[in-house]
Amino acid sequence: MIQKLLLQSLISKYYLGINESVKWVVKDNALSIRFMSPSEDIIGEVTCSDFQLEDVELAIYNTHKLKNLTSITSGELLLELVKQKELITKLKISDESFNLEFSLSDPLLIPSPKQVKDYEYGVVLTLEPEDISNLVRARSALSDSSLLRLETGKDLDNNPICNFIFGEGDTYSDKIVYQKRGEIKQDLPSIPFDSNTFKSILNANKDADIGYLRLFSGGLMNLSFEKETVNSNYYIVRKEDIPF
Repeated sequence: MIQKLLLQSLISKYYLGINESVKWVVKDNALSIRFMSPSEDIIGEVTCSDFQLEDVELAIYNTHKLKNLTSITSGELLLELVKQKELITKLKISDESFNLEFSLSDPLLIPSPKQVKDYEYGVVLTLEPEDISNLVRARSALSDSSLLRLETGKDLDNNPICNFIFGEGDTYSDKIVYQKRGEIKQDLPSIPFDSNTFKSILNANKDADIGYLRLFSGGLMNLSFEKETVNSNYYIVRKEDIPF
């Protein structure tokens, strides 16, 4: 059995509105879902250490459809597998009122995400739930801009900080700057990212107990979040059409 809210949370953390086709790998009652965006600028993994299902690999070809199916359920859900000989063809999802059947794909049709090399990150920040909420609000307030720039600097007390700058880079555009202290190992120039991607990831993890942001000077952001039995990890590549 699994709570509907937990299942929805797992789906939203990797789906982000764009990642349709993934493999759910269950082993020893632990779930792992690796994913990569169609443009390959987001690569990540969502895990759950308490996922009661037999060892299996489920090929989810259309996550949007699965998301819609689970939305009509409530409470505790029973997950079952439908097999034809050795081939798993469907995932059954049942609550007290509904019995749903979701057709599974051939795992060979779903490519495996690329591996990401970890770097020596120049900035490491702890994101509290308040930070996550504030950053989402900042992005929402400047909905006409898709640009987020991260750079190091100093606050009024001359302490090292990381600035989240929402808004276009020209002199006349509106901007919002959110300052965050953390482990600033080196001074970094302004690094551009897609603020829509950033907001989608934060929204999907707004239930997190704690989060971490790591920034590499070469243009890679690593976001990770923890919530009880669930962990999510994302690598985001800088915007290529915006110069440093």
